Amino acid sequence: MMVIRPVTRDDKQALLKLATKTGVGFTSLPNNEARLAARIERMIDTWEGKAPIHDQGYLFVLEDSESKEVVGISGVEVAIGLTEPWYDFRVGTLVHASKELNVYTQMPTLFLSNDHTGYSELCTLFLDPDYRKNKNGHLLSKSRMLFMSTFEDKFADKLIAEMRGVSDENGNSPFWESLGRHFFSIDFSEADYLTGIGQKAFIAELMPKHPMYVDFLTEEAKAVIAEVHENTLPARKILESEGMRYEGYIDIFDAGPTLEAYTKDLRIVRESETRKVLISETYRETHSTLLVGNLDYRNYRAIIGRQPCTATEITLSPAQAEILNVANGDLIRVAPLFAKEEHRQELSQTE
Repeated sequence: MMVIRPVTRDDKQALLKLATKTGVGFTSLPNNEARLAARIERMIDTWEGKAPIHDQGYLFVLEDSESKEVVGISGVEVAIGLTEPWYDFRVGTLVHASKELNVYTQMPTLFLSNDHTGYSELCTLFLDPDYRKNKNGHLLSKSRMLFMSTFEDKFADKLIAEMRGVSDENGNSPFWESLGRHFFSIDFSEADYLTGIGQKAFIAELMPKHPMYVDFLTEEAKAVIAEVHENTLPARKILESEGMRYEGYIDIFDAGPTLEAYTKDLRIVRESETRKVLISETYRETHSTLLVGNLDYRNYRAIIGRQPCTATEITLSPAQAEILNVANGDLIRVAPLFAKEEHRQELSQTE
């Protein structure tokens, strides 16, 4: 059984192993032991109530309950940009007009922005390629939203997710080569690594503060604005299915899109409800797949399953109840894993 749980210090080596598989452009899981250890400590401090709001964050791991192997990671930052600026580009428009010359031109433009300061952020989503099956990616991504639904008071009203932008197999970014390199004079992979380990001051020091015209970029760079890396497309589709949308903001390095939403408008937040646990050795699975999580903040657990669920109760097997650390009569939070349209597609593929 696959289970979501909070990160622990013992997970460090497993996460370092995952970091070797992410590739260039995945800044939030750098292959840096000291940086990762510090982040794990910050997450633990958050759960223990020791971290100030600007340091608060949550990391969850996906674990195979039988082998105890950690095969995925996902995270949420509580409030970004409160201690150091949070940069992105806002894709806007400048108009150049002259009645005398009968000229009216709309120019797409990039404006350096800190507009997402204070937002919560979905981040650090990575699943071992060998486990990209059996809805593991959906569990890894959406369990964060179920957690946010259970503990809404701990997060901001608005939420973003930065998507990894386009780069080739050698880690070269067309957007970086057309724009960033002119100001930083370093390779994309080096800039990517520096931001991943927290050295972001050079962005403020070197990035121009005036608007930049998109038409001055190469055709290759323009083509990847707000596009995602091919490996990130499934993650984008998952977030969009939950109500997150591209609203005109992109990463300043690789031009990957930023998705955003009001936290309360996420589908899982809207549709999740509590049910009493009924433990049974035998039950008949339903067609609908449910996301199921306990209400234990410090020892959070989440799984997926095709559980019988009434208006008041949900049936769990003894093994599921043990994984979730719940007993008969306990309350847990449940939500459909998929939106109704996605569920219909899932059924049609299995019929």
